[in-house]
Amino acid sequence: MAETQFVVFKLGKEEYGVDIMQVKEIVSYKEPVKVPNTPNFIEGIINLRSEIKPIVNLKKRFNIHGESINEETRIIVMNIDSKQVGFIVDDASEVITISDDNIEAAPDIIAGVDRRYITGIGKVNDRILILLDLDKLFSVKEIESLEAI
Repeated sequence: MAETQFVVFKLGKEEYGVDIMQVKEIVSYKEPVKVPNTPNFIEGIINLRSEIKPIVNLKKRFNIHGESINEETRIIVMNIDSKQVGFIVDDASEVITISDDNIEAAPDIIAGVDRRYITGIGKVNDRILILLDLDKLFSVKEIESLEAI
């Protein structure tokens, strides 16, 4: 039976998971420097260990309301289309292992074309995690915007 490790993070009250193999690191929140003429979900850029990284606000990308930045806010740095991108999340506090038996396909109601980045639903005890493939989060045009930063 195959198992996958996921980094669990929160956006609002919901829990999400991304494959740990996509995650480079998790860092405390740093205020991004705004970049003009970028999509509204791109918060800007940060300097992380002498490397400039674009920062995406996942709440804005997913149209989730509530913008509170606090001491729990984290930036998950991930490899997206051969570029490192930081994602602002409300909390990222654990890594869990889920067997393939406990992962179901995304229901049809959320599995439309705009939800191509939802790979499935993970069930862990009484918890439900929305599993994401953030490589599929952006359109080609949005990836070009990120690369231009």
